[in-house]
Amino acid sequence: MNPTVQDVDRFEAARPRLEAIAYRLLGSASEAEDAVQDTYLRWQAADIRRIEVPEAWLTKVLTNLCLNQLTSARARRETYVGAWLPEPLLGGDAMLGPADTAEQRESVSYAVLTLMERLTPNERAVYVLREAFGHPHREIAEILDIGEAAAQQIYHRARKHIADGRTRAQVDEAAARRVIEEFLLAAAGGRTEPLVELLTADAISIGDGGGKVPARAKAFEGAKAVATFMRGLLKPGKAKTAMTGGSVDLYLTTANGSHAVVAAVGGQVIGVMCVEVTPEGIASFRNQVNPDKLERATRQWAAMDHGKPLLTAF
Repeated sequence: MNPTVQDVDRFEAARPRLEAIAYRLLGSASEAEDAVQDTYLRWQAADIRRIEVPEAWLTKVLTNLCLNQLTSARARRETYVGAWLPEPLLGGDAMLGPADTAEQRESVSYAVLTLMERLTPNERAVYVLREAFGHPHREIAEILDIGEAAAQQIYHRARKHIADGRTRAQVDEAAARRVIEEFLLAAAGGRTEPLVELLTADAISIGDGGGKVPARAKAFEGAKAVATFMRGLLKPGKAKTAMTGGSVDLYLTTANGSHAVVAAVGGQVIGVMCVEVTPEGIASFRNQVNPDKLERATRQWAAMDHGKPLLTAF
């Protein structure tokens, strides 16, 4: 049955919310867009007059499409080259969705999206729908075709898994920015000792190159190892300039609601480094350098006023 203009308008009004849900569930903007488009095709084919609550119907269809995608994604990631990290979204991207509450902001943070990879598909769906979008357990149970008590149990289990991986308090934004600036400038200057002092003892650095850009499959762990790696990464060199095709400018910005460093050559984003800063120092660098996961960031970067770079690395 062909949808009316009003039906199409109703779907388009729901699209931003659906994309925000799908991104949190899948960790990929391109896959989120595909899932929402598949939802639209089902909306087109449905007898819309019989749908009592369109928003609930759309959420259920989308969620189940994403659950199917998550199940198949687990198999694909077993053959993925190196570490798999989510696709970062730069500040201002509409797909980040609602950010009115701490829970909403936390649910789309890069650190939490990474932690959600450890959850089962059902745990991830329940956590996202409850934590980020405030669905009551009764509605979540209907979406997933499970009992309300089961939805509550899954939510508490998922929340505990996330909490176990998020044990540190956050710091003031201005203070965090100063720490990151100091770290980057020291690393570019070739000094290792100051870097160690700015890191937590158990700091990590991990990168996702997807087999297309060199990235170590295993994370660097510990302040000394991370400091040595970051110093080598940012140290100027002709070979690096030749490999990147030009000088690399580093900008301090935000991605997924937290601090990030964008590496750009001209207008092309070649890396987004999401940085987690705690009162004890920098706890993690999660570096996305897979070009397939930077296409949206590059488009958004070109449309942004990103100011002057903090430094030109090499």
